[in-house]
Order: sequence, then structure tokens, then C-alpha cells
Amino acid sequence: MDFLLYILAGAAVGFAIGLTGVGGGSLMTPLLLLFGYPAPVAIGTDLLYAAITKAGGAISHHRRGNVDWKIVGLLAAGSIPVSILLHTFFLDISFQESPEFESLLTFSLGIMLIVTATILIFRDKIRLSAVEEKPEFFMHTIHRSRSTVTFLMGLLLGACVTLSSVGAGAFGAAILMTIYSQTSAAKIIGTDIAHAVPLTFIAGLGYLSSGYVDLMLLVSLLIGSLPAIHLGSKASNQVPDKVLQQILVVLLLGLGIYYSFI
Repeated sequence: MDFLLYILAGAAVGFAIGLTGVGGGSLMTPLLLLFGYPAPVAIGTDLLYAAITKAGGAISHHRRGNVDWKIVGLLAAGSIPVSILLHTFFLDISFQESPEFESLLTFSLGIMLIVTATILIFRDKIRLSAVEEKPEFFMHTIHRSRSTVTFLMGLLLGACVTLSSVGAGAFGAAILMTIYSQTSAAKIIGTDIAHAVPLTFIAGLGYLSSGYVDLMLLVSLLIGSLPAIHLGSKASNQVPDKVLQQILVVLLLGLGIYYSFI
């Protein structure tokens, strides 16, 4: 019965991903916590789930020419070493056995859910401000040092994703929209997805090596979600975008506030 339940849960999250485009980490990790999984298992399993589900999207975007591999490389140069260092020196065995370990992961999840909800609220305004280069001095400084800023943002994303499984979707795309304001939305999304695959995979392997990934749970989630993502994508044109966004914002804000203060 549990196996069937997790397949259905994977299908529900997969359908939501296809429908809204919001990363699975924002939805899957809170759902696994609701099922009673410890935070490290929920995050670790979700990271590998994200790597596998996003891989198909990355390949599809690459075939359409919607991936800027130079940007992916700059982001990964910051994010992947940070993820490895966090697992090696911070999220090590001694810290994993302390009571603060789960509290840190849960708090990080809550903060990132709030950040994601906030970005969804102001997504259009962020994009418009970036395109119009407002404020001009700030945007001029970013554009002049794009490579350095991209690398630094990779460092931030590496920490956020490793500690919460959230950040490789809406948060990463918002950062790229600001830095590369003249790049098309399709290319921003494709580049963000392509970077998310190695980051979530490496971060997930860190949890797997510590025994914090439930492989049976992972398989059941994938069985449900992979076909559901395709169905959600087909249905997305028939559901008003604003309605979906409002529902997601309320859900993510509520979950974020809850996990930030429990």
C-alpha cells in the first residue's frame, strides 16, 4: 500500500511540475516530510529524484539550442565544489548525529520555500526590471562582471540546494534573469535546468553515501511522476496561469513559514 501511495504522490508532484514549471524540490520534500520521513532522507531522496526528472528536460532544451553551456559551467564551478565541501566538512558524520542536523535542514527548507514563493510573486517584475536595467548603476555593475557574479551565484545555489533541495528552479532562474537580462526566457529556463542536473545529482550522492536516500521510495516516485510530468505539460495550456501561481504562492508561503518556525 505504501508503494502505491508513493507512486500516486510522485504522479501528483509530477503533474504539478508539468503544469506549473516549478521545481519538484518545492513540492516533493515537504510532501515526504508529511509522510513522516526525516528531513535528511526527504532532502536526499528528492535531490536524486530532481536529477533524474530534470535530465530529460535538459536534453530536450539542449536539442532546441536553449542551453548556454558557458553559463552552466560558471554556475557549476561554484555550486558543485560547495556541495562537496558541505558534505565533506560540515554535514559530516559527527554533525549528522547531533540534534541540530535535522533542525538546520528543516529551517533551510522553510527559508527557501519562502524565497521561492516571493520570487513567484515578483517574477514578472524581476524580468521587466532586468530588461529595462533598473536600477541602472546596479545592472551596469552586474553586466560588467557577469562571469564573476555568475560564479558567486553558483556558490549560493550550491549551498541552498544541498541544504534544502530547493533553489535549482525558480530561484536559479530569477538569478539568471537578472544577470542575463537580454537572454530569452526559454534559454534562461533551459540553462537553469541543465545546471540543476549535475548539482542535484552530486548533492544527492552526498546524502546517498551517508545512508540518507530511500531507493525504494525514489523508484516509486519516479514511476508515478515521469508520465505525469508529460500529462501536466499538455494540460498547462488549459489552466489559467495566474490561478496556478496564486495557489502555489499560498501553498509555498504556508509551508515555508511552518518549516521555518517548527
